[in-house]
Order: sequence, then C-alpha cells, then structure tokens
Amino acid sequence: MATSPSSPAASLTAEPSHGLAGRISVPGDKSISHRALIFGALAVGETRISGLLEGEDVLATAETMRRLGARVTRHEDGTWSVFGVGVGGLSEPAEPLDFGNSGTGARLVMGLVAGHPITATFIGDASLSRRPMGRVINPLTEMGAHFHAREGGRMPLTLTGARQPMPITYRSPVASAQVKSAILLAGLNTPGITTVIEATPTRDHTERMLKAFGAHIALETGKDGALAISLTGEPELTPCPIAVPGDPSSAAFPVVAALLTPGSEVVVEGITLNPHRAGLYTTLMEMGGDIEVMNQREEGGEPVADLRVRSSSLKGIDVPPERAASMIDEYPVLAIAAAFAEGATRMSGIHELRVKESDRIAATASGLRANGIKVHETEDSMTVEGRAGEVSGGGHVATHMDHRIAMSFLVMGLAAQKPVTVDDAAMIATSFPDFVRLMSGLGASFAKQAQ
Repeated sequence: MATSPSSPAASLTAEPSHGLAGRISVPGDKSISHRALIFGALAVGETRISGLLEGEDVLATAETMRRLGARVTRHEDGTWSVFGVGVGGLSEPAEPLDFGNSGTGARLVMGLVAGHPITATFIGDASLSRRPMGRVINPLTEMGAHFHAREGGRMPLTLTGARQPMPITYRSPVASAQVKSAILLAGLNTPGITTVIEATPTRDHTERMLKAFGAHIALETGKDGALAISLTGEPELTPCPIAVPGDPSSAAFPVVAALLTPGSEVVVEGITLNPHRAGLYTTLMEMGGDIEVMNQREEGGEPVADLRVRSSSLKGIDVPPERAASMIDEYPVLAIAAAFAEGATRMSGIHELRVKESDRIAATASGLRANGIKVHETEDSMTVEGRAGEVSGGGHVATHMDHRIAMSFLVMGLAAQKPVTVDDAAMIATSFPDFVRLMSGLGASFAKQAQ
C-alpha cells in the first residue's frame, strides 16, 4: 500500500510493479511558476495564475514576493492572484528571504533585488547553502549591486541593490537560464539596454513572459552562432493571465516509469514541450521509446501537448553534448532508463550537474552501482552500461537531499527485479508533492520504511 513520505528522513521503497496504466496531469512547471509570481509582483495591478506548482520551492518564492511588497493570494479554486507594485516599487524586507532548497528562486530574486535600492538577506537550507552563487554575483556586481557572502560566494548572503544600476552586455560563461534571467530581472529597473549573450541557448521562459507582460525584448544571432538577448529597461509591465503548463521535468518520472515497466500505457496530459526543455523526450525516442505526442497546442505562449507512453525496449545511444541545456535536470532519470537499455548510453557536456542540489553525477553513479549497474564518470560525463531490462535492483540509495535523485531511483525500483530504497523521500515535496499518490494511482507500489 502506498504511503506518502513524511519529514524528516522519510525513507521509501519502490517495489517491482507491472502494467502502469492511466491518465495523469503532473504539477505545473516549476520554472514558469517562479517567474509568474515574480513578474506578477512587478506589474501594476492583478496577475491571475492558474496551474501554479504548489511545491515548497515555489511557495518560498510566493512568500518572498509578499516580503518585497506584493500582495499574493491563493483562492479556493486553486488559482492565485498577485497584486504587483510596479518596476522599481519593491519594499525592503524586514526579515531574511528564506528560499529553502530553491536555487532558481534565490538566483532570480537576487537579480530582482540587485536592480532596486534596497537591502535583503538571502538564506536557505543546508543543500542550498553549499551551492555556488558567484555566477550571478559577478554580473550583478558589474551592474552596481553589492554582496556580502560566505566564502566562495555562498549563502547566507546580504545583497544591497544598486542605487543607480548600470546596463551591461554580458557574455555568459555557463549555459544557465538562471544567470540570464537574473541579469534581465536586474535590467528591468535599469535605464538603457541590458544584453546577455549565450553561446548555447537556454530555456527561454523569462523572455516569453517578459514579452507577455509588455517588456521590449530583442533577439539577435551573431556570426559565431551566439544568441544576444537584449532588454530595454524601465518598462511599465501590464498584468496578464498565466496558465502554467505541466512541468516536463516532473513528467519525466512517470514517462520513464511507463517505458521501463512491462505492460504499461500511460498518458501524461498538458506538459510544455518548449524546445529548450524537451531534450529528454527527443533522447528517449531516439533510444526506441514509444512516445506519441498528441493534442499539440499553445497555452500562455508555451507549446503544450499530451504524451502517450507505452513500455518499450530501449537501446543505448550517445547523447549529444549540445542537448544538455535542454534536459539538464533530467539526466538522473535518463540514467535510470539507460540502465535498462541494451548497450551503453554516453552522456557528456554535463558538468553543470556537479553543482545542482547535489553532485548529481556522483549521486547518480553511486546509486546505479548500488543496484548492480556499471557506470563510468568523468568531471563532465557519465556512461551507463545497460542491462537490456535485467536490472537486479535491491540497493539502498543515498539521495543527498536531492528530490530528483530520490524520484529517479524510485522509478528504478518499479521496473527492477528487487525493490529499491531511497534514504529520504521527504524533499520530493519541493517539486512534486503528489508524486507517490499519482504514481500509485497508475499502479506503482511503494512501501514506507519503519524508522
């Protein structure tokens, strides 16, 4: 019988299952949910949001917007209203801004605060406090903000925004939508034109939403193939309704579970297939996954579709490194799919995984080995030796407080020969609070472990 994990250190076991079946909707996209709250706080008037992800990360951003002066309300029908204060209208928070486990929320709000003449202290949990913030501190300092941070640019930190913010042209050294978005958010209250240049295009939710709220965004591809995103500062943002589509990173777990668990057929409804987010699904289909894209449409400026997924025999492939930016959060669950594939799957250009909620390359490799899978890792790559569906399982996996590691290995346990246990499933609530309930409704079997 499935039970929901509770805090703290709620170990959970996924048991071999058969014939997952049904239709589900996964939680709203986390990236879009964060941005909807932030841009709503910067518009003048009411922004109505439906489908908002009500995970801990996004709820932390909602509370942060309240502390910065916006009025944020959840209605009984599950929709949200944000009454914004306008660009330049943020209030100085009386208390520290607590982002829990959310690197996205922390980095985006650093950009937001950096363009305003206010001071705020940023705090988070132990995992977030280990993650690097220098990648946003450096460009925001160029724009006139001041930071007092722990060694290595880590949280907790105190940020004083620029009194006279300066526009910059910044060539990002890392493929990171968070860095790009932080700079553009700082550029909103900055006179002139702020430009970010990306060698590898990253997810473009910020640009799409800025346009929807009335900001002027210009895109230009240079002779070297790099993309320049330019924002004209000091716009008056106009509220617009936001319908948050399903999160493709959350959908990855039921999709891979259906591919791997014999006799399965599952439909996942209403997920965004933004081309900067759909790399996993392209990869799974290249591996032989039976994934049918249905009912394609556009909602809130985002391409949306339903996916019909049937159990499949997968083969190992080489995943192109240039695809990494479009699926960076999905490599742990891709590694689970690779374990069941025939032959080796090589994933390269994934150094960014070293600085996520955990070192996801190390955590994934360790979990795979604990379940009888051979894996080879380098600083920026991982090669998984597939067992053509014959995965023994039976391992106990350390999640390192990482929700995606937890869900990935629970997916493994559903299709392995023996159950797989994760040491802590409590943090799944940061992004997918209903994971156990939804998967159980499809026929997955979980058992909570006695403490």
